[in-house]
Amino acid sequence: MVTYVGLMTFTEKGIQSIKETTKRAAAAKEAAKKFGVNMREILWTMGEVDLVSIIEADDEQALAAFSLAIATQGNVRFHSLRAYPSSEMDQILAKLP
Repeated sequence: MVTYVGLMTFTEKGIQSIKETTKRAAAAKEAAKKFGVNMREILWTMGEVDLVSIIEADDEQALAAFSLAIATQGNVRFHSLRAYPSSEMDQILAKLP
């Protein structure tokens, strides 16, 4: 599994129905499984980003399909960052001269 950090911001539609945000997040977490994606953690934040999620995906295509499916609902804009646990970072560092 590949690890990502998901950064989400509410759209105007998403903020207008903010009281449903936890229900939408639970539904997204369940829907993610159909794409080979596991939303391990979803956190609501204050600042430039409204939600942060730790995500595991089978591959990049699985995450891309999932993020497009979420985007089509129109409640959030989704950005992802590839993340490396320490074991993977050690393997990367081992390749340095």
